[in-house]
Amino acid sequence: MDLIEVIKSRHYVRHYQNKDIEQEKALVLKEFIDDCNNESGLNFQLVLNDREAFDGSMVHYGSFDGVNSYIALIGKTTQDLEEKAGYYGEKCLIKAQSLGLNSCWIALTFNKRSVMDRCRILKGEKLVSIISIGYGIDNGHAHSGKSVEVLSNVKSDSPQWFKDGVELAAIAPTARNQQRFYLEYMGGDKVKLTNLGGEYSKIDIGIVKYHFEVGAGKNFTWVD
Repeated sequence: MDLIEVIKSRHYVRHYQNKDIEQEKALVLKEFIDDCNNESGLNFQLVLNDREAFDGSMVHYGSFDGVNSYIALIGKTTQDLEEKAGYYGEKCLIKAQSLGLNSCWIALTFNKRSVMDRCRILKGEKLVSIISIGYGIDNGHAHSGKSVEVLSNVKSDSPQWFKDGVELAAIAPTARNQQRFYLEYMGGDKVKLTNLGGEYSKIDIGIVKYHFEVGAGKNFTWVD
C-alpha cells in the first residue's frame, strides 16, 4: 500500500484492545520519530504502557477506552511550534497506520501530569498534544466533511496535482472536524494555505499541509 492509500485508509480510533505493541513495530516507529525530530528540531517521544495517562473523568468524557501508548508531541516554544507539531505529528501517525496500528489525535482528554512525568521535557519546551497509538477494537469509520469546492478554489481546469492535493487535504483530521482552512491555486506552481482560525487551528494547518504535500507531490511552492 503506497502512502496515499495509507492516508485514505486511516480513520480515528478511540477504543483499543488490551494488546501491547510488538517490540519490532515499536522500534520501527521510534526510529521514524527520531528521524522526524532530527529533521524538525522537535522532541517527540514514544511512550508505551502508560495506563495512568488515561485514568480519570476527562478520558471518559472524551470516550477513550483501552489507551495505554501514545506519541507525545513536544518541542521548543516558538511561534510555529503548533504547526510543526501538526505536520510531523500527522507524519508519525501515518507511519503508525502503515505498521497496522490505529491512532487518534488527543488535545485535552488525558492526564497531562502523567504524560509530563513519563517524558523528558527540556527547558524552553512544552507539550503540545498527544496521539494515541495501539490496536483498535475496529479500524474506525469515514466521516463526512466539507467539499473540495468549499475548502479551495479548485476548478475543472486546475492542475491535476492541485486537485490531488486538495482531495487529500479534505480528509485531513482537524479539531472537531472544523476544517477551518482554505487552499488557493495562485497560478504557475504557487499555492496559498489560509488559516481561518478556530480552536487548535495552528495544529490543523500543519496536518493539512502534510496531506496536501503528499497528494500534490513536488509540483508546487507554498506562498504566504
